[in-house]
Amino acid sequence: MQSMEPIVVTSTILTPLFRIRSLMLLDMEGNQIQGELPGDGFANFSKLVYLDLKNNRFNGSIPSQLFHLRYLRYLDISGSSLHGILSGEVGSLQNLRVLKLEENFFGGNIPKEIGNMTKLQQLCLRSNKFFGEIPTSFLYLKGLEELDLRDNSLSMNIPIFIGNLSNITILALSNNRLTGRIPSSIENLKKLETLQLENNLLSGEIPSCLFTINGMKHLSLGGNHLTWNSNAKIEPKCMLSQLSLKSCGLTGEIPYWISKQKTLEVLDLSENKLEGMFPQWLVEMEVGSIILSDNSLTGSLPPRLFNSQILSVLSLSQNNLFGELPNNIGNATSLIVLMLAENNFSGMVPQSISNIYTLLLLDLSSNRFFGNLPDFSSNEVLGFIDFSSNEFSGEIPTNFHQEIKLLALGKNKFTGRFPRNLTNMSKLEHLDIHDNKITGELPEFISQISTLQVLNLRNTTLQGSIPNGIFNLSSLQILDLSNNHLVGNISPKFGNFAGMIETSNEFSSLPDFVTISIELHYLIVIWKKSKQSLSSRNLQLYSLLDLSMNKLFGEIPASLGKLKDLKLLNISHNILSGKVPISLGNLESLENLDLSHNKLSGLIPQSLTKLQELSVLDVSNNELTGKIPMGGQMDTMNDPNFFANNSGLCGMQIQVPCAEELSPTEKSKDESKETLFLWEGAGIGYSFGFFIVVGILYHIGYFVPKPLPNHRSQRIRQSV
Repeated sequence: MQSMEPIVVTSTILTPLFRIRSLMLLDMEGNQIQGELPGDGFANFSKLVYLDLKNNRFNGSIPSQLFHLRYLRYLDISGSSLHGILSGEVGSLQNLRVLKLEENFFGGNIPKEIGNMTKLQQLCLRSNKFFGEIPTSFLYLKGLEELDLRDNSLSMNIPIFIGNLSNITILALSNNRLTGRIPSSIENLKKLETLQLENNLLSGEIPSCLFTINGMKHLSLGGNHLTWNSNAKIEPKCMLSQLSLKSCGLTGEIPYWISKQKTLEVLDLSENKLEGMFPQWLVEMEVGSIILSDNSLTGSLPPRLFNSQILSVLSLSQNNLFGELPNNIGNATSLIVLMLAENNFSGMVPQSISNIYTLLLLDLSSNRFFGNLPDFSSNEVLGFIDFSSNEFSGEIPTNFHQEIKLLALGKNKFTGRFPRNLTNMSKLEHLDIHDNKITGELPEFISQISTLQVLNLRNTTLQGSIPNGIFNLSSLQILDLSNNHLVGNISPKFGNFAGMIETSNEFSSLPDFVTISIELHYLIVIWKKSKQSLSSRNLQLYSLLDLSMNKLFGEIPASLGKLKDLKLLNISHNILSGKVPISLGNLESLENLDLSHNKLSGLIPQSLTKLQELSVLDVSNNELTGKIPMGGQMDTMNDPNFFANNSGLCGMQIQVPCAEELSPTEKSKDESKETLFLWEGAGIGYSFGFFIVVGILYHIGYFVPKPLPNHRSQRIRQSV
């Protein structure tokens, strides 16, 4: 049976409804309707009171006719692709109680005319592209109960008048560019229950008055430049369910006043300077999400912590914790995310950990665990595993469920051949086995892992030629085969990697049924002399190919010029010969090109001047001659080490005049200078290499009402 083509539902499906002029309520939520909103049709709904069009695929702008529905009290067009400027005509809807336009692409300033909508109770403009300040006209919205402006680019200060909106229960301004202090007037908001200000540019001391608002339940201030007054005596009058003070300058031990918050479900104190051991009182509180990563906590993990049936997220990465993991770790049967990277844990991983069937993400990287891994083959949910940078040994493990998406085993002591059982992992997108000892050749059956987008086999002692099967991995965006013993030619088929020609935006995220929002920093790349992390959100922007430090020979295939989304191309330290292909000038996204330590000859092609993103070019230690091209980014390539030890390069970049630019007398003098330059280059020759560090950054939220998911980020790094 042939598969049915998906049915396309356009906005014309609404046409019959427009004949019902007496219609008062219309709910078309979640029908995937495409196209523009038909303004003429909505003009017929002169008696409409309730309009719900959320979770469709409308585009264009909101037609002006919709703003003339004077009886309208509820309007929700969230979750579409509407764009452009939100018209000031929206202020004409003066009977409106609820306006929800979140998750669209509206830009520009928030219209000041919204201040005319004095009956408004709920205003949600989250996840758009609004910029500028919060309009002063909002001070007239005296009945406002919820203001959600998260995930935009709003700037300037939080207005002082916000404290006059006395009916507000939810104030959500996180993930913007707001500056200045938290206004003390917020303490006037006696009905406030949720205050989300995280991930802005706020500064100054955290007002202790925030803890005196009796009804406060959700307080998120992390990710700013705020400071915590350690001398302030905090005696909260509220009973919090969620508290985020990430990167707020907390020092000393975890504040004891938190122990009085008996209803606490989420605690995020990451990226501070907290010391001491994991407190026993926190174990006894039965908190659902505990996020204490990037501090200086010491000691071992209390076994009682894992007897909790509530604990779902535990992030303790980047501390100084030590000892073995408790044998009863498997008793935490509600655990979804466990992150213990970059500590000093040791010993074997307890077998009981595989009893946590709810576990979705497990990161034990950068510790001193050893021995064999537990059997995770029955853990159907476990999709993201990072065991890299430990001392695990034995054959490369494959005892994971076939649903796994990310598997990082790099920098351990695994040995043996590349395991065929990896081909059973039908959804594997990220495979990292770097810095282990794989014997033999890279097998042809690698082609059967067809979902791979990231493959890192750097420094694994691989031998032989690069198999043709690898070219069937059309989705590959990142391929690192550097520092091995590979031989043969660089096949022209490298130019067929579709994932490097046009990067995908479909790299795996967590399943929809999981109410925790996690963002992973899959790779941390050292290039241009600094660390740069690639997250699941921006992975589609990156594509890397590294074949350096092998024994590859022959010419560089011109087909590499088709990989126009490559950010980094490194084929240095091989035995490549011939000319530098002119086609490399077509790599329009290229930032880093390393061809050093080969036997390349001829001219550096003029086409490289077209590379507007290029910031590093290393062609040292070859047999290149002639004038270094001028123009574009090539004029900034003025480090002589990157051109050293060639047969006769010249140009303004290395301050060596070319022969055609000299008089006969100057030519004689220049020959001696150029000889000296080459010898100096031999002494200071620069070897550029590409090293990848694999890691994970998590935005962790918790189980909160759908309109207000809480966002938190935890970063798990691992060194190579």
